[in-house]
Amino acid sequence: MRMAFALLLAVGGHARATAADCDGDGMRVLQPVAHAATDARAYWLDDALIRWPGQAGEARYRLLASNTAGLRISRGKPLASAMQTFALAPASDVPEAVAGRFAYIGAGATLAIPDAAKAALRGLLRGQLLLVREDRQGNVVDATYLQTPGALDALYAPAGDDSEALGAVPGAGATRFRLWAPTATGVSLCLYRDGASAAIEQLPLAYEARSGAWSGSVPRDLRGSYYSYLVDVFVPGAGIVRNRVTDPYSTSLTTDSTRSYLADLDDPALKPAGWDTAPRPPALASNTDMAIYELHVRDFSAGDASVPQAHRGKYLAFTDADSNGMRHLRALGEAGITDIHLLPVFDFATVPEAACATPSIPQAAADSEAQQAAVTAVAARDCFNWGYDPFHFNAPEGSYASDAADGAVRIREFRAMVQALHAAGLRVGMDVVYNHTSASGQSPRSVLDRIVPGYYQRLDANGRVETSTCCDNTATEHRMMARLMRDSVALWAKQYRIDSFRFDLMGHQPRAAMIEVQRTADAAAGRHVPLLGEGWNFGEIANGARFPQAAQGMLNGTGIASFSDRARDALRGGGCCDSGAELVANQGLLDGLAYAPNARARGKATRRELLHAADLARAGLAGTLRDYRMPLADGRVASLSALDYKGMEAGYASQPGEVVNYVENHDNPTLWDIDALKLPQATTSEERARVQLLGAAFVAFSQGIPYFHAGMDLLRSKSLDRNSFDSGDWFNRLDWTYSDNGFAAGLPPRPDNGKDWELLRPVLRNANAKPSPADIAWMRDAFRDLLRIRASTPLFRLRSADEVQRRLAFRNAGPAQNPLVIAGHLDGSGMAGAFAEVLYLLNVSPEPQTLVLPDDAGKAYVLHPLQAAGSAADARAKQARYRAADGHFSVPGRTAVVFVIERKE
Repeated sequence: MRMAFALLLAVGGHARATAADCDGDGMRVLQPVAHAATDARAYWLDDALIRWPGQAGEARYRLLASNTAGLRISRGKPLASAMQTFALAPASDVPEAVAGRFAYIGAGATLAIPDAAKAALRGLLRGQLLLVREDRQGNVVDATYLQTPGALDALYAPAGDDSEALGAVPGAGATRFRLWAPTATGVSLCLYRDGASAAIEQLPLAYEARSGAWSGSVPRDLRGSYYSYLVDVFVPGAGIVRNRVTDPYSTSLTTDSTRSYLADLDDPALKPAGWDTAPRPPALASNTDMAIYELHVRDFSAGDASVPQAHRGKYLAFTDADSNGMRHLRALGEAGITDIHLLPVFDFATVPEAACATPSIPQAAADSEAQQAAVTAVAARDCFNWGYDPFHFNAPEGSYASDAADGAVRIREFRAMVQALHAAGLRVGMDVVYNHTSASGQSPRSVLDRIVPGYYQRLDANGRVETSTCCDNTATEHRMMARLMRDSVALWAKQYRIDSFRFDLMGHQPRAAMIEVQRTADAAAGRHVPLLGEGWNFGEIANGARFPQAAQGMLNGTGIASFSDRARDALRGGGCCDSGAELVANQGLLDGLAYAPNARARGKATRRELLHAADLARAGLAGTLRDYRMPLADGRVASLSALDYKGMEAGYASQPGEVVNYVENHDNPTLWDIDALKLPQATTSEERARVQLLGAAFVAFSQGIPYFHAGMDLLRSKSLDRNSFDSGDWFNRLDWTYSDNGFAAGLPPRPDNGKDWELLRPVLRNANAKPSPADIAWMRDAFRDLLRIRASTPLFRLRSADEVQRRLAFRNAGPAQNPLVIAGHLDGSGMAGAFAEVLYLLNVSPEPQTLVLPDDAGKAYVLHPLQAAGSAADARAKQARYRAADGHFSVPGRTAVVFVIERKE
């Protein structure tokens, strides 16, 4: 076969790649390294400057280079004369942009590379480079590798923005391949007929000096076949290696992601019937019109007997329109849910795609260790994982496909899932995880780092990969990692019609990178694509240490939303990650802080604590807006930015569409479980269900984007599991027959919960914490009524901070308030489709409460029609009373009540 590119000879004289390499080991050492250390304590600032933090500027420095991995360093001795070296001089100036980018590394020796090294830098970076400090006698004092992203971004800046695609692009007359690997000494293409048989060809690619990519074109259409790359590259600690890797831009793969699949995503063979003309819900006018239901693909159908066996746990389960699960989702959509957000559905690393194990769960006591033992025994081999361990960002996960071996199947079936949800009137959101990879370095599950070592991952001061996100952090502050994230989101938005994206640990991304993602996604989709994510501020990038982050308080004006923990913590009590005694003692407004300390609480809350929690709950209802002003418990009338939240400003957002409100999601104990721990143990299951509904009401009535975890509407429990990412189907199950919520299914898995088992045992034995099917059905129906109430008026979906300030006012606020009842008034004057006025009252106490609100005396309030209707699920709400003469309201215990004034035509 003739190839339309030239052969570039490999550097260092090692053997060229052959077809045997395509089927051999995933890594082959071509030239072992002589220098055993791997630390990288110095930095390329750009293509002309180096800094070694903490080192004296007046010392002698040399840059050593080898294209054979042959550098040998002996401290206290002079360098060997045969080494290629470049003497470095102190730099006279550092450009402002460069100094700003690397401000986090601190002061040190800043060095200018000589012209000879600058002219050869592209080649030098493809070999072994060490920075050495010498004493006056020329003896080596210290030596280190250098972190290369600054130089690579400067040298290959065009690659970050060029319009030429990366990855494989098949066409009628040719198939083009392009891989960014600027430090490689050679790249070859391996071609396979299928996902299992031996390679049919191995072909070299050509190096593009301007972009750092390797590319080539095969003069025929290769769609439907498979490929991988052989990348010859220097790796500190290993030497010059030949890595066989999949394509980071793979759009599909074979079983367990061992080979990339050649797909033309416009090919009719990769589309389900009717895809091109299938109806799609229109884009929403505002982020605040969204109401999100967060769902895991496997949870949705793995235990649903109404789904054909072959579809359970798969994409295709969503195409079974008459299944119990799809009936449930349609009912939610009719009530007011607009978007189904799927936990990760890109290719992830931890579920065997061909032969995953299914544990046999023994029948055992509610607090037995036996169930979790069965789950954990096969956790690494079972069919379940949340999927927060990315392998290939642009390809659908294979374990959810009916045939993981055929790369076409997962594409077609993923689209069929989206098409089915759209047909049900539901938009589809996708949970994306660009902040880390499942592995780095030379791990078999590492892709990016085996192609460009040390570039895609974020490194610490010693050159080790940062792991603050729980896995191997990526560096989206680097041009090509930012491009990969941007290109990936655009692909999902365009080719799979994904309507919105939720970014895991978005605070680890630069704000600027997220703004570019928004621009690119909108352009690819031809419509606005809402972006939201976790804006937590922690780790090595906290407080803007490396760049302005896409974190809470840093996204103002972007339209990108972040999750708010302010009201969440006030309502649930404590924080996201409590354990031990605090897991029970830290009560919130929902579970007893305001009225009944449980047996493990520190004592009755002070009035000051109650009032502060109530103010934080109001902050959530007001969209966590930084400039929203209201009476505070300390007597001030001030903005929410003046309200304290754990030493931070409670109000941080500039617009309601920039905030996501929730009291439960896939992380941490479910609301049912946290209340099982914190409510007085004698609380009945019926009353516990009412607490659950109150939590949902706070979310539904808050300005911003409401976000509900799948099964919250069914009193979902994970048997007190605090981190069910690998806890199998048993602890994550959903029951669409509404007969069981999952509570008392045994002690949760030991790895994340074992230290608290003795605390959990008596709770799991508490019969009051196990709901009946009647409790579950009540919650299901009452939750849908809440959604309908939210959808019934635009007053719960205000689009601007000015509108929130003008229309929302809190009654019963300030130092004299009754903190057991949160009351919000919404003014609908001049707003089309709105009630004239809305007054909602949320009573967190088990006892009835009364309020006298003079501002609401003499008005024509009636109970919201949905709560007054005979079909209303919550009969207790009908007991609420309003006396117009003096504005007297009585609210039943643990009840959310909405009064309205109908608009006069």
